[in-house]
Amino acid sequence: MSGGPAAGGGHAVVRLRSAAAALVAAAALGLATGRFVLPPPPGGAGGSVPASASSGASSGPDSGSASPSGATGAPGPVTTENLLEPVAFRPEVPVGRIHVTDRYGDGFYANPACTGEKTLTQTLGGPGAHFRGLTTSLRTGPDDPTRATDQVDQVAREVAAEAPSPSLAQDFAERLLLEQVSCQEEPAGHWVYGRTTTLRLAPDVTASWMGSYEGLLNTTGRAPEGEEPCGGIAVLRNGSHYGVLEVHACLGTAAMDRVVRTALSRL
Repeated sequence: MSGGPAAGGGHAVVRLRSAAAALVAAAALGLATGRFVLPPPPGGAGGSVPASASSGASSGPDSGSASPSGATGAPGPVTTENLLEPVAFRPEVPVGRIHVTDRYGDGFYANPACTGEKTLTQTLGGPGAHFRGLTTSLRTGPDDPTRATDQVDQVAREVAAEAPSPSLAQDFAERLLLEQVSCQEEPAGHWVYGRTTTLRLAPDVTASWMGSYEGLLNTTGRAPEGEEPCGGIAVLRNGSHYGVLEVHACLGTAAMDRVVRTALSRL
């Protein structure tokens, strides 16, 4: 991500970032499908993007709420059904403006301006993964159709895969998160990630996300306290499934929390 996120407050603007890719509550339902279905948020605005008032969200990387008893993570292979749909970004981004592109294989992920551009296989040594690009333009990269040609058109990018076991998925998720945590400290004037927020549905159903802050807000080498982020990144794990979601749309804290919960419930 070169140049950092664009300012936008609560507006539905998309950051100009050179991001490469994307890889975090409530009682579990629908075990036959391998998904957790979360109840709607209090107030029920929008109805299609669930959140849970009973699950914990906290600012430390090792913190989270107690998990519901009997809940287990998703088994089996990851498919495109496990990835986010455009409705997850409503109302900040009109659903009718979002185009979805899927592919399977290897590819770049995370933030090249901070962590160095690597493919998922180079980092984890695993097989292929599912990539999904959500863009506001049909103009995408010739080598990767999930990446918008003009980064201002990128709403989000997600990568998800399954590991041979839940314990290995946890190891993969921890390694991917550690790479991104290094972006919480950058020279003043450089975009930076904020503190880690961890969501926990069950011991093996967790998500950790960090908001992104433009360089103008980074005056001390770290994200400013009390300021709203402009999108961000999340690392997710649900049983043997793991993934990275990078949000380029300029979403604040509440919207980021909502989108990450939705991604975790589908993974």
